[in-house]
Amino acid sequence: MKTPDPSAPLPRSFLARPAHVLAPQLLGRVLVSGEGNAAVALRITEVEAYEGGIDPASHGWRGKTARNATMFGPPGHLYVYRIYGLHHAANIVCGTDGESHAVLVRAGEIVSGRAEAAVRRPTARSAKELAQGPGRLADALGITRAFDGVDLCDPRSPVRLVNGEPVQAGHIVSGPRTGVSRAHDVPWRFWISGDPTVSRYRRHAPRARKSAGDSAT
Repeated sequence: MKTPDPSAPLPRSFLARPAHVLAPQLLGRVLVSGEGNAAVALRITEVEAYEGGIDPASHGWRGKTARNATMFGPPGHLYVYRIYGLHHAANIVCGTDGESHAVLVRAGEIVSGRAEAAVRRPTARSAKELAQGPGRLADALGITRAFDGVDLCDPRSPVRLVNGEPVQAGHIVSGPRTGVSRAHDVPWRFWISGDPTVSRYRRHAPRARKSAGDSAT
């Protein structure tokens, strides 16, 4: 059997499967953003799966809107949204067209273009922190809302998803999703065991309502 070219884009057919099935198979794959000297490549080390209408933690649970339209397919596109109005999150759309399945890319290792990533992430104290968490990851890759909908399977796209080297099942761990208020115990977060770039688990903590006597900080 011919060994896949690690630099070749993943085919759309590979991504046309349920998010929780695809998610662990994305570990070790590589996201490439930009061209030439400005290109930054990231090896995926942590992901989370979200499955539309059956998943109350998913952006697609209540149906299609202008904000989440890309998530509804077809597979192989990048879905980008803002986190708390401050950062962005990069998601790989998968499943069947219309299902709103997507995999959030939570963390990764910068394998090329580290100098460019460091310019975008000046507060990172080490290489492992450059893309440790979804907001940091999008910043390091230069991904903003303007990239929502780009075709990850097109070699001419500003952001591409390429083969890389998939991780063997024995090195993959799964657990509850982090920071979501609903269905947070569903074990659809997957990461490479022992990898230093994986983000810390953070269980959702509801914000306490302020009383009339509370002061804003």
